[in-house]
Amino acid sequence: MTSKTTTTAPLSVLLEPLQLRDLTLRNRVFMPPLTRNRATPTTDGPVPNEVNVEYYRQRAESAGLIVTEGVLITRQGTEWPHAPGIWSKQQVAGWKKVTEAVHKEGGTIFAQLWHVGRVAHPDAPEQKASGKPVYAPSAIAARGGKFRFLPDVPGYVTPTEIDDPTKILDLFEQAAINAKEAGFDGVHLHGAHGYIIHEFLDSTSNKRTDSWGGSIANRARFGLQALERVISVFGKDRVGIKLGPCGGGNDMGMPLEETIDTFSYFISEIDKLDIAFIDLLRYAPAFDEVFDGKKRATVHDVVETYAPLVKNAKLFAGAGYTPEEAAAAVQDGKLAGVFFGTLWIAHPDLAKRIEHGKPLDNQLDLTTLYGKYGATEEERKKGYVDYPAAQY
Repeated sequence: MTSKTTTTAPLSVLLEPLQLRDLTLRNRVFMPPLTRNRATPTTDGPVPNEVNVEYYRQRAESAGLIVTEGVLITRQGTEWPHAPGIWSKQQVAGWKKVTEAVHKEGGTIFAQLWHVGRVAHPDAPEQKASGKPVYAPSAIAARGGKFRFLPDVPGYVTPTEIDDPTKILDLFEQAAINAKEAGFDGVHLHGAHGYIIHEFLDSTSNKRTDSWGGSIANRARFGLQALERVISVFGKDRVGIKLGPCGGGNDMGMPLEETIDTFSYFISEIDKLDIAFIDLLRYAPAFDEVFDGKKRATVHDVVETYAPLVKNAKLFAGAGYTPEEAAAAVQDGKLAGVFFGTLWIAHPDLAKRIEHGKPLDNQLDLTTLYGKYGATEEERKKGYVDYPAAQY
């Protein structure tokens, strides 16, 4: 469901600078987290490499804000192979090369901190190497799941209920410390897509009877404390969070009234923490799954529903925006900036194309979207750093 706009706005409004607390963003054409699975496997876990550096450098030439692909905070809690982490010194060093390249281009980059919770698989390479079970708020398996890199393409498994959630909060805090060492401008928590923060918040995945479950306030506690942990490292002005109220992916979603009540509380409490921005993921058909003959998502207009609750943070949104729709939302004052996903994948110079009126005519290659398991350096480049920029 798209947000209603009333303005036909010039695209130039997207090119206006934005003051994000003490950071000046060159424009409002933002690059969101995009899992691409191009990191190099090592004994310390998947490490960012020179191909990753080039990927971010290309886009830093014109993006107003880059939020990295999901950066895993621990080897336990991993879904995809070749998805980078930030728990080892080698990974921190790899990310430092990325941030230095982005800053050299005048860009701003936040690290998205990620723990996948129940949608890990015990046989996934990094999860297996951790020697620990798949943890989640409750021992409830998500339906669906396709682990194409594993034999027989298994689905999700029943996770182990984590006994003490503060153990995961400790990992978020340490990941923020590591991100600061790596030179990131800030951090962004992944609170959507059925990963661990979302799992605690949603009553269909959290059936706990202790202080971490039951009431809306108890279910929101984990996400709020995760924010408090990373604020303690970066300060509130350098922290953001992504939320996906519509659910749909990874077997997530509550009835509409409960969804609105839950996210209204959560967003209001987040805003009291005075963080820099809240990023809302709109309903996206690509992330909606079908179970028992019907779609899983709780479809509603997230910008119209939750924007009035945001008093302190900047409000951003993403999922399927065209530049024209984004410009109207910014012109109307509904959003301060917009995340464009697939457009940034296929157009490394997206904001520059918008500025110069160049067509967005590169075709996205879905066959290379998530890379190849066990890929060589040359194979990593395909569909990643070889999309051409326009002629200027």
